[in-house]
Amino acid sequence: MSSQGSDLIVAVLATADAFLRESQRLFKPFGLTGAQYNVLNVLSDRPDGMSQRELSDVLVVDRSNVTGLLDRMEKAGWVKRGDDPEDRRVYRVSLTAAGKKLWSKVQPRYAAEVETLTSGFSAAQMKATTEFLRELEKAAIGRRHEETTK
Repeated sequence: MSSQGSDLIVAVLATADAFLRESQRLFKPFGLTGAQYNVLNVLSDRPDGMSQRELSDVLVVDRSNVTGLLDRMEKAGWVKRGDDPEDRRVYRVSLTAAGKKLWSKVQPRYAAEVETLTSGFSAAQMKATTEFLRELEKAAIGRRHEETTK
C-alpha cells in the first residue's frame, strides 16, 4: 500500500471513529444509539413504513444486526412491525407515536451538530468529498466481493 493510500485510510477511519464518539455523546441522553437514530430518521418520512429488508438496505448497519436492532426498538416502543398487505411473508416497519416524538426531539439537535461541523466547508467541497468517499466505499466493497467469489 502506498504511503498516501495508507494515510488516506487512517484518516477515514479516524474520522469515522470521531463521528461515532460524537454521535454517542449526542444520542446517549435520549437513550439512543447511532444505529437506532438512523432507523428513526429513515422511517420518519415514511408514514406507511417499509419492509425490514428495504430498511436494512438503506441503513449503514450489517443486515444480520437489523433484527436485533428492531427487536430492541420495538421493546422500547419506538417502532412497530406489522404484516405487509401485499406479501404475508414480509413485515413492514414503521414508527410509533413515541418513535415520532423521540425523532422530533433528537432531529433538531442532530441537524444543528451537522451544521456546526460542516459550516466551514463549501457546498462544492462537501459534494466532492461525498462523491470521493462513495467511490472509496465501492472500491472496498468490490475488493471484498472479488475475494469472496474466488
